[in-house]
Amino acid sequence: MSVDKQYTLADEFQISGIGLHSGVQVSVRVLPAIADTGRYFVRIDTPGFLVIPACIEAVSQTTLSTELSNGKVAVRTVEHLLAALTAMGVDNARIEIDGPELPLLDGSAKNWVEAIASVGLVPVNESGSREPAKMGEDEIPKTEISSQLTVNSQQLTVNSPLWVHQGDAFAAALPAPETRFSYGIDFDSPAIGNQWYSWSPEVESFAEAIAPARTFALAHQIDQLRQAGLIKGGSLDNALVCDGTGWINPPLRFPNEPVRHKILDLVGDLSLLGTLPQAHYLAYKASHNLHIQLAKAIGSQP
Repeated sequence: MSVDKQYTLADEFQISGIGLHSGVQVSVRVLPAIADTGRYFVRIDTPGFLVIPACIEAVSQTTLSTELSNGKVAVRTVEHLLAALTAMGVDNARIEIDGPELPLLDGSAKNWVEAIASVGLVPVNESGSREPAKMGEDEIPKTEISSQLTVNSQQLTVNSPLWVHQGDAFAAALPAPETRFSYGIDFDSPAIGNQWYSWSPEVESFAEAIAPARTFALAHQIDQLRQAGLIKGGSLDNALVCDGTGWINPPLRFPNEPVRHKILDLVGDLSLLGTLPQAHYLAYKASHNLHIQLAKAIGSQP
């Protein structure tokens, strides 16, 4: 990673919940980590505590969530926590989990962001250890954590337009003077319809504009998905669900909550690059698969 100044958590925190697809109760403990280790998962329910790095090379599948694997063991639905860590400025973190999937919680990244803010961040010094928490210009107080994306233009840059697509769905990264995410979705459902949203982390904080947006589902697809072994842990408590007449479990946190959640997913998937280059990220009707394809395109530039 080798960013000019790296940060990790000032303390650990723990959260438990149900995995969206597995339906399994899991517990997650997020701890500080030394410099240049990045964000990584540890399956503490496996012999030897197998490690899975949160990197683009570890992606093993992208069906309705992003799954990472080290070839022996996997961890699924990582995007919400990784988006929160990245957007809150956590460069290095050890994520211990006792099951195969991150808990969905309320379907957003809100709980993760609040947990990160509650412990705060500290810089990592050149020797790799955490610097002691002290009031000074390098400390990030618990109540004043930056919600800006971690951008390291020296390591990753977007010098020319990058584009991946599948049918009329696409994801792109364009050279830009500031980081921005613009996303469009189009569903044959009156409750969702066509939505566009453009978010700049320099104008709106991730914690307020993106993190609270929850995942969503179409009621007529639920039985089919469950028959396919998916969304076993899904419920009206952790996802917005709509049918032909409207939302089954209102109210929404934003009028355009679905498209904001897609930006949340995109940030989480792109976080697998380690740090995000300054760019305008543009997507339409994209999926986790297209997000990952775009991340690979960015990472494979000369």
